[in-house]
Amino acid sequence: MNPQRLFVASCIALLATAMSFAIRGDIMGELELAFGLDKVQLGWISGAAFWGFGLSILFGGTLCDLLGMGRLLKLAAVGHIAGVLLTVFATDFTMLFAATVVIGIANGFVEAGINPLIATLYRENKTARLVKLHAWFPGGIVVGGVLAFAFTQLGLGWQAKMLLMLLPSAIYATMFFAQRFPDTERKAAGVSTAAMYSEIKRPLFLVVFVCMWLTAATELGPGQWVSNIFNEVMHSTLQAGVLLLVWINGIMYALRQFGGGLAHRLSPVTLVAVTAPVAALGLWLFGRADTPVLAFAAAALLAVGTAFWWPTMLGLTSERFPRGGALALAMVGAAGAFSTAVAGPVMGWINNTYGATNVLPIWAVLPVAIAVIFGILHWVDRARGGYRIERVGV
Repeated sequence: MNPQRLFVASCIALLATAMSFAIRGDIMGELELAFGLDKVQLGWISGAAFWGFGLSILFGGTLCDLLGMGRLLKLAAVGHIAGVLLTVFATDFTMLFAATVVIGIANGFVEAGINPLIATLYRENKTARLVKLHAWFPGGIVVGGVLAFAFTQLGLGWQAKMLLMLLPSAIYATMFFAQRFPDTERKAAGVSTAAMYSEIKRPLFLVVFVCMWLTAATELGPGQWVSNIFNEVMHSTLQAGVLLLVWINGIMYALRQFGGGLAHRLSPVTLVAVTAPVAALGLWLFGRADTPVLAFAAAALLAVGTAFWWPTMLGLTSERFPRGGALALAMVGAAGAFSTAVAGPVMGWINNTYGATNVLPIWAVLPVAIAVIFGILHWVDRARGGYRIERVGV
């Protein structure tokens, strides 16, 4: 077993996952015209991958113990390749939706496999390592976004952009091949299945599970729409909205890659509490921006506010509920995926009903709620002597 190779391969697998989001975000307008979609149908396509994502994460948590993390991640590579080819050859809304779900299932298997893998390989430094790993989600958005923009300028269509995903998928499949994978932390420690299910019944876990719906909808929901909104509001002839997505995710990549230690210095709970108001301000200001400069400034605030949320929520889960193992991580990841799937059509409905400039200001109510909930959790931890990391077997 080569931990460093497994970590790098996990990063590339997450990069492939992220490229699927970036490319789909870029080609939304092209898909709208090519398939004659309305805004609500477009919202369903934007959320389709998250339905497959959520279901496969949820079942993937159990499959990690039954099949092993290695087999799960190899299945992910097959799904990525098959999903891309199905998308390219889609002829109607139904086929397009189904192909996007297949990619979502592959994305979910990646998430279900790499999170417990990294938590197991780096048991003494879980949150920081998960933050560094998940730097490659915004990193993949940047790579996919820049390439998609370049393809647009070259006159290449949405099919060519989708085919870009095949390269990282082939690379991570090759890197995982013939590697020995460890047992999950929960399984290696001999924690029973009954104890694992008891862990997810704890009141604090239920709070974290619900909060993941809010944090994911705030972080990933707007990511499927900012490009489209920017192009519509700014009347961008270059279709430069994808560069806004690159800007947001470039900031998030840098913060996750080099700022993972903040989660330990402040505690995961405190980190989410203090960044949520920044995210709310960014969403509100984006809706009021009437120039590209203001739009990019507001987007920077949104990026700073949400940069640490997804990996920090996973780190919080693995540190406070280690006996929950891959199941607990899968449930929290699935909550984020389902939340983002719902966010797509809901934001499409807001767009149709209230107009593009009002979508994100209305969405700002979510991080306000997050700030309140995590502020309360911070004070509860403080009253009990501070944030505590729990250990398996303790």
